[in-house]
Amino acid sequence: MNKNIKNIGGWILFLLAIGCFLLQMSFLFLHAKFQVEYTDNRLFFLINILSAIFLWLAILLLLQIGKKQQLFSGALIVLFILANVILLTMDQTKTHNVVSLSPDLKHVLSIKENKETKQATFYRTYYHILSRPKESLPYKTTGDFKVKWLTNDVAAVTYQADDKSIHQYIGTYGDRGSGGYYYVGPSIYGQWSGGDIEVISDQSGIKVIHPEGLDTFNWNQVVQFGTLAIVLINNDEAIWTIALSKNFKVQSEALEPPLGDIIIYKATMEESRPITLKYVGS
Repeated sequence: MNKNIKNIGGWILFLLAIGCFLLQMSFLFLHAKFQVEYTDNRLFFLINILSAIFLWLAILLLLQIGKKQQLFSGALIVLFILANVILLTMDQTKTHNVVSLSPDLKHVLSIKENKETKQATFYRTYYHILSRPKESLPYKTTGDFKVKWLTNDVAAVTYQADDKSIHQYIGTYGDRGSGGYYYVGPSIYGQWSGGDIEVISDQSGIKVIHPEGLDTFNWNQVVQFGTLAIVLINNDEAIWTIALSKNFKVQSEALEPPLGDIIIYKATMEESRPITLKYVGS
């Protein structure tokens, strides 16, 4: 191999190793100071492994070392990798990482479940790989999670509790207004239709008309997540999720008809698909 190419490749690998090391040091500081974690716990061990591999390859390219030194350094790297693989495996016996990237690659959903206590926590993510705990899911889980992105900034997480009841947690990453807080239910007042489903939102609550029948929910059965979605519940069990489509615009005047579409999604661990509904009148 050309010496210049070896040197360039060696220095690139060395800089990558230094970058991984600095990333880990920054993470450890942020973790101790601000409870920051990696979006997926496995990243910590994978970055350790990459850092060691980059450093070893950089040494081989930049330094003229003998066969014995190469074998010895290689053995040390293998031991280091094995140690991190063992630690990663041990961590996976304690924590279940649920990670999903949005369709437009701009947002990351992160949920971590403590396998011993069955308690799951939703994490707010930063720069894709860092996160902080935001809130705990209200029910102990069975470890099964189904994630569906309803829009590029709304992710529906369907899961089962210990008593086999179905629940949904909605991760939201934006708004459809001017940045302030607003209620989704009043924003969708009127009648909506799409496919074989109709939704009616009025002063008494929300009705969902579907091929299997009619589901009626008063406003006490409507749980809002962020400013983009609501979950309709019955007997403390999720039934439907309604999310605001990307083209939805919250109106400043209450009497103005809604602009844009909404999405309805059935809460089930079975296969289901989101359905887009269009406004058809008040």
